[in-house]
Amino acid sequence: MEPVNGVVSNVTRWWPLWIAVGALFSGACSTDEPAAETSERSTTYVPSLTGAQIPSVDLDVHSVPLDQILFDTFDGGSVPLSSSTPDLRARLLDAIPPIDDPRYEGPAGGDWLTPNDLVLGYIAGDQAYAYPFKILNFHEIVNDDLGGIPVLISYCPLCRSGIVYDRRVGDMTLDFSNTSALYESDLVMVDRNTGSYWWQVAGEAIVGQLTGTRLEPLASSVATWETWKSLHPDTMILSRDTGLSRPYEIDPFASFSDQVDAEDFPFPVGEAARDNRLSPSTLVVGVAVDDEHRAYPLPLIAGVANDVIAGAPVVVFVAADGTTAGAFSPLVEEVALRFRVDGDGYVDDVTSSTWTAAGEAVSGELAGTQLQQIPSRTTFWFAYVAAFPDVEIFDR
Repeated sequence: MEPVNGVVSNVTRWWPLWIAVGALFSGACSTDEPAAETSERSTTYVPSLTGAQIPSVDLDVHSVPLDQILFDTFDGGSVPLSSSTPDLRARLLDAIPPIDDPRYEGPAGGDWLTPNDLVLGYIAGDQAYAYPFKILNFHEIVNDDLGGIPVLISYCPLCRSGIVYDRRVGDMTLDFSNTSALYESDLVMVDRNTGSYWWQVAGEAIVGQLTGTRLEPLASSVATWETWKSLHPDTMILSRDTGLSRPYEIDPFASFSDQVDAEDFPFPVGEAARDNRLSPSTLVVGVAVDDEHRAYPLPLIAGVANDVIAGAPVVVFVAADGTTAGAFSPLVEEVALRFRVDGDGYVDDVTSSTWTAAGEAVSGELAGTQLQQIPSRTTFWFAYVAAFPDVEIFDR
């Protein structure tokens, strides 16, 4: 495989993951250089490896250069979308299989996790759900309906980006598959309704009919399993019973941040992603209000961030270990509370009530009050700033 613009992806550095993935499509991926392709306006449907029928992508409509979207061929090389063939795209579709029929278990279903394993947490109504990174490593996409909302649980191991989106766009409810392509070293998804390609961290369609359309992020949290379970003792957890055999107990990306901090990205990234205000692998919570973006570096806060974005008060609770965080509106009866750390909890400056990292008051005048969680994205800094280059960093 020839390099793409002088670049060959560093897939071999995290090869253990793709040993498992390769079992799905052994022999399916050609290592021959694909012929250049003329403009494609096909209305044919492409079957993915999971059986989904997906319209062919319209390459005439795009908001980013097609040669910067790279298909991982899982042999140590990559092929740009601009010179890919329909056959190659079809053979790579859902090579990393999404979960379309997720099964859940009670808290005991997470007994195989270590206390410090990370989960992506989402709350639908009164029910909490946990999605272990160790499972998402091998699937990246979960399509589900929770609490009456069609949700997309999305995760890119290369960006450690756990984001929950609303799957509704206009009058359509989208279902998502995996292209096996990356843009800015981040997962590129495809919706099965129009065949449009989506940049995961940005939540934006970048190729095809829906180009320029954005998904609405929903409130979610990244937490250690121990913390999430203590905050939500009745949580449901995504089951390893996915219908596929994968070594979920193994985390091939456990030390991946070291490679990222050396700017040794497995796939090319642009200038914005190399913003050195923070180290590339710094885990941030990104919050947007009226298109104004703020990044909260978890390791540098490790406590609480009281802030205002575009006139809206925001509070971000961050565990002392710098891995668990959630963003909330601090408004209670139209009063914006400010918080300080007190032991393992937080205390507000108005009533001195004690609050948990889940935004619930457990003692004091406001006991029983729940702060409204607000939409956020948790991801490595390089991926967030690539998607939102005008982002400001929280400064105490």
